[in-house]
Order: sequence, then C-alpha cells, then structure tokens
Amino acid sequence: MLLQHMTMSEFAARRREVTTAVLPVGACEEHGPHLPLGLDAMHALALAQETARIKPCFVAPPVWYGLCRSSAQHPGTVGISGDVLRALIHDIGRDLWRQGVRGLCLLTGHAGGTHQACLVEAGENLLHSTGLEVACVCVLDLLAGARDFLECAGDSHAGEVETSLALYLWPELVKGTAAEAYPTFPRFVLVRDKLAHWPSGVWGDPTKASADKGRRILEAEASALAQVLSGLEARAGAAGTPPTP
Repeated sequence: MLLQHMTMSEFAARRREVTTAVLPVGACEEHGPHLPLGLDAMHALALAQETARIKPCFVAPPVWYGLCRSSAQHPGTVGISGDVLRALIHDIGRDLWRQGVRGLCLLTGHAGGTHQACLVEAGENLLHSTGLEVACVCVLDLLAGARDFLECAGDSHAGEVETSLALYLWPELVKGTAAEAYPTFPRFVLVRDKLAHWPSGVWGDPTKASADKGRRILEAEASALAQVLSGLEARAGAAGTPPTP
C-alpha cells in the first residue's frame, strides 16, 4: 500500500485495519562506476513493497537523502547532516502517528554506520514523543536467508548483493560491471582524503552478481522483514492504543 498512490478516503478506510508503516530511507550516493546513485532508496522501497504483499502495511514515500561519510568525496554523492536527518525522520514519524500509524519500521538501504546511528536516535526520540513502536532495520541485516547462495562474505556496497538486485529490478540502469574491491580506511583514524582510500566505491565483488540472485535476495529480505513487522504489530497491539477513527 503505497501512500503516495492512495486517496485520503482509501487511507482513512485502510488505517482501521492496518496500523503499521515502513519508511524507506536511502541516500544519493555513489555505487561504483556501474550502479545508479539512488540505489539505496530504490532498494528499500522495492523491499517494502515486496514485504507488503506478504504482510499488509503502509509504505511511506522514501527519504532519498541520508548521511554519507565514507563516500562523501565521490562524484554524485549528495548528503545531508545528521541533525537534518534526525529531524526529518522524527517529523515524519510524528505525523504518521498522528494519522493513526502505531508501528513504524525505519528501513534503510544505506548501511553507513553514522547514518544508522542517526536513525536509531530519531527512533528513540519518537518512542518518547509519541506512542509509536519503532524498529530500525538495515537491509544488510535481513540477508540471513540468502547466505547459502551468496559467494562474497565481505560484500556490503555496490558488490554482489546490490548489483544482483539492480540486475533483477532495474537491469536498464546497470552500466557494465566493476572489479572486486574494498576500501583501505585505517582502523580508528579518521581521514580527510577519503577518495584515496576508496577510489572504486565498491565494497565487495560485483562479478559474482546475477539477476536470479537478485530475485532470491529480495525474497529472503521480504520474508525476514515481514517477521519484524509482525513483531512490531504485536507490540503496538499490546500497548493498547486504538487507531485514529
């Protein structure tokens, strides 16, 4: 149930039965020389839609921008500050609560650690400023069901997983391929010249990608996310707050 496609009458009717929503969050960020800049939000949105077929939920319009640190100097990366991200997520969540949503899943396709920390902080603030039950989920944390066929153990960005998903969902946006590569950031030490430590923008092995893997990855992720939503819905129900009439 995509919110942007619903009328107010349709939403008012559906919120009497469905009180859980997924907010896809991404980033405008490099994804190597072969994948689109908007892949993170595209992935999160596609996953939320696939999950809604298994477990009915509202799918909110995605947040296309996120906090980008390691990729900040790559061509095409356009990020926002942690303050803006926290405020944006909080305001959206607060208004979803006002509209009758009782369980909110912040689903990020961008796996940056600082970015995810901002989402967790925004979620914590929502716990105290509303009656929402909140979950913060990164797409990479939903891959347990895909580990039996994935080949690259250290894959996390523009590699086997994301290239496979793009080949399955948006093959026209995949512009060739890229070689296996990993960043060389020093442990603990922050660096100014980030591009020098990660010139390719790839973290994994895109050569192991396939459209069939992309299909299986999406199915595995959706199954895992449906379980998260079921638990969130149960917590919201136990809280006993009725939906908005």
